[in-house]
Amino acid sequence: MNRMIIRTNPFGFTYPDFVSMRQLVNDTIGQTDLPALNVTEDDNAYTVQAALPGWKPEEVNITLEDGVVTLAGEAKEETANEDKPAKTHIHEIQQRSFARRLHLPMDVEADKVDAHFENGMLMLTLPKAEVVKPKQIKINVK
Repeated sequence: MNRMIIRTNPFGFTYPDFVSMRQLVNDTIGQTDLPALNVTEDDNAYTVQAALPGWKPEEVNITLEDGVVTLAGEAKEETANEDKPAKTHIHEIQQRSFARRLHLPMDVEADKVDAHFENGMLMLTLPKAEVVKPKQIKINVK
């Protein structure tokens, strides 16, 4: 008897049907899982936090061009041992990719941008250019 592992859900369709639909969409338009972001600003810099659980720093690229920060990532699907192929019952882990673009309202100092990756969280600090920092002007009384 040939049995297949099937998970069901309360919506009436089986996961293999759903996986097939998801695979069709991903094959057509590409993987579209975007990382969640927090973007904050203070007087000196913009700070971007990107949730990237499961991503490695070498899989993520950051570019800054014309006031646009682009976070992009691509992770290849891990393949089973080719010498000893196994029968697959469920195949949901696939190649992943994303691209997020942030348009900054002010110029930043590109040579002072700092990025670090810790526990699946990318932290990006983009210092504002001196010309756009708020300047306090003292009023003199005569």
